[in-house]
Amino acid sequence: MASVLHFEDFSAGQVFDCGTYAVTAEEIFEFARQFDPQPHHLDEEAARKSILGGLSASGWHTSAMAMRLFVDGLLSRTATHGGAGVEDARWMKPTRPGDVLSLTVTVTELRAGRARKPFGFVKFAWGLRNQTEEIARFVVTGAVLHRKGG
Repeated sequence: MASVLHFEDFSAGQVFDCGTYAVTAEEIFEFARQFDPQPHHLDEEAARKSILGGLSASGWHTSAMAMRLFVDGLLSRTATHGGAGVEDARWMKPTRPGDVLSLTVTVTELRAGRARKPFGFVKFAWGLRNQTEEIARFVVTGAVLHRKGG
């Protein structure tokens, strides 16, 4: 297993490929029923008649899939101390059944924590793509522990 990444291991400009995730119609319906029960996420006919022009995942579902990729691809091997917020979330294109999503994460900024805090802040720009184009962008800041004695 790779060593755990700490605040000192990150630098602005670093890029991480966080893997892929295949989207299914069944999970779009399931997520919508539980968390975003709008007709265009629950019914294919309503979806065709909507501005989306067909069945698509909720933006919140798209965000959750991106988060899963981030955790599996980077966060699970990072000495995280939790999230500090999302500055920006943009859904530019619908996430469709059959899409294979991929997430690229770029470190954009590092900020030391306040005095005597065991962590610093790492700002990440996420780019979520389907098989042909970018469909969503996020700017996320996380608290990452310093290496002991660092």
